[in-house]
This record gives sequence, structure tokens and C-alpha cells, in this order.
Amino acid sequence: MEYRRITGATGLAALASLAFSAAAWSASVEISAHSKAPFGTYLTDSAGRTVYMFTADKNGTSDCKGSCTKPWQPVLTTGTPKAGNGRESGALSTIKRGNAEQVTYDGRPLYYFIRDKPANSTAGEGITHFGGSWYVVSPSGKGILPDGKVLAAGSS
Repeated sequence: MEYRRITGATGLAALASLAFSAAAWSASVEISAHSKAPFGTYLTDSAGRTVYMFTADKNGTSDCKGSCTKPWQPVLTTGTPKAGNGRESGALSTIKRGNAEQVTYDGRPLYYFIRDKPANSTAGEGITHFGGSWYVVSPSGKGILPDGKVLAAGSS
């Protein structure tokens, strides 16, 4: 068996791409809801993985690129995202992300946090990293602050 050393920015980018895509890809993502204090109801996938929004994202475009995608994995799909557990299917869509489709909710790109274990973990809540803050997402499509209050309109 032959082993090769991965060097250079291109090789590292390819390796990072494989790392996040293997964990974040799903044939068809289903977005559901879960409730826990202090957040109230927030969005998860059907396996209970919490999804997050990023305040640096603007106009439905993901600003999380490169090294950002290692801890904050885009929720990717090869199929149409589905609404589960009473969610509005009209709020779900996708945006183009390279050769993939990233799931959006109410126009906001969605992400997983790599340190969220087990299901319904919210370890990424309220972190400021990569030029913005990360929040769990309410069923209305707004971020929920660590104290359970919903971000004000216009607060990204």
C-alpha cells in the first residue's frame, strides 16, 4: 500500500472538504423541532442533531468557508429537505455550495457543530467565532440567545 503526504493549500482544502462532507451529508435532511430549557423550541435534524445559524451570513449566502467548515459543518443534502415534527416545509430550501446543496431554513444557511454529542446537545450555542455568532434556530427562523430570548428582527 502506498501512502502520500498531503501538502499545500489545495491538498489540505480537499482533506477538509472530505472531513466535513462525510459527516454533514445526508441523502435527504429532515428538519424537526426539540424543546429544552432555556431555549424553548429549536430546530434539529431527524437524528436530534442541533442546527445553527451564523450571524455573518447575509442575504441567504454562507460566509462560513475554509477552516470555518471544520467545526461548523454545513448541513448538506442531495435531496429536497423535508419538514418534520410540525415544521413548515415552505421555510426549507437549499443554496448552492460548490458541488453540493446546503439546507436553509427561512433563508438562513444551516450548520452542525462538531462538538455536539449526544443528540440534542447545544454546545455551539452563543459561540462567537469566524467573524460572527452561532445560535440555535427557532421555528420562526430566528436565532435563540443563550438566555432563551429570540434575536430581534434585523439582528442577523
